[in-house]
Amino acid sequence: MIKALLPSMWSGMLTSLAIFTLTLAIGLPLGLLVAAGRMSRFKVIRWPVQVYLLIMRGTPLMLQLFFIYFGPHYLFGLSSLGRFWAAVIAFGLNYTAYFAEIYRGGIEGIPKGQHEAAASLGFTRFQSFSKIILPQVFKRVIPPMGNEFMTLVKDTALARVIAVVELFDVTAKAANSYASVVPYVMAAVFYLAMNFVVGQVFLLAERRLDYYR
Repeated sequence: MIKALLPSMWSGMLTSLAIFTLTLAIGLPLGLLVAAGRMSRFKVIRWPVQVYLLIMRGTPLMLQLFFIYFGPHYLFGLSSLGRFWAAVIAFGLNYTAYFAEIYRGGIEGIPKGQHEAAASLGFTRFQSFSKIILPQVFKRVIPPMGNEFMTLVKDTALARVIAVVELFDVTAKAANSYASVVPYVMAAVFYLAMNFVVGQVFLLAERRLDYYR
């Protein structure tokens, strides 16, 4: 059974990894931009960002998947997005909100004196942020980011609610077909392996940035 299941489960894992990777490609840079908007002193920028954060963090990811996949058709009569890309957009927008709040916590946790010290040394605002503040922010956000990355690996299983054929979807079908729990055990091994890699990457990153205390 295991040998027969491996090709399909490997294919499902690749789909899960694609969702994971594309979500990070969207969420990490966009999260920094949203964090900047959240901290803006201009209400016209800050308030819409706060509404976005409330919606993304206050509603279930599963509901967001349904809305993004079915919404264009039922609300505007447009063709629905492909299942895979609907999942990527839903995951990207959802995790952007969480990454933004992590970034914000890291930035606001830097003492204001460091900004003032950089200015007194002749650094521009951009130089101060990129060379002094941002490396310290990365150090501070590594633990919560690691948790979010690991959660994302597991959350990719939710993509099956809009019929994306990812790892857990393949697993559930195989378990029903073989009337066995072996596919679930195999899926657990795949998920654990992916999160082991994620954990090691973040452990390495913490060690590399350990001189920022």
